[in-house]
Amino acid sequence: MKKALHIIVQGRVQGVGYRWFAREAANRLNINGFVRNLPNGDVEVVAVGEEENIDQFVLELKRGPAFAYVTNMKMQPLSPDEATYDSFEVTF
Repeated sequence: MKKALHIIVQGRVQGVGYRWFAREAANRLNINGFVRNLPNGDVEVVAVGEEENIDQFVLELKRGPAFAYVTNMKMQPLSPDEATYDSFEVTF
């Protein structure tokens, strides 16, 4: 079953390779969407994929790369029909 999430990741998540970490995990788990830095220091993620892959992706986002420190994740479900992406991109 398809699942889509809008995620705001907070903590030390900019300048530590977090977006590239997220892209690698998304590609490995066949997840489409995007990741980008926000001006306030948070990272925004939209992820669309099979439910079990999204659940695993969320766990990996909580862990983050070696120098990241995730303090909070705000998640909001999206309609998979509205969130259509052909790949997972790092946007600027």
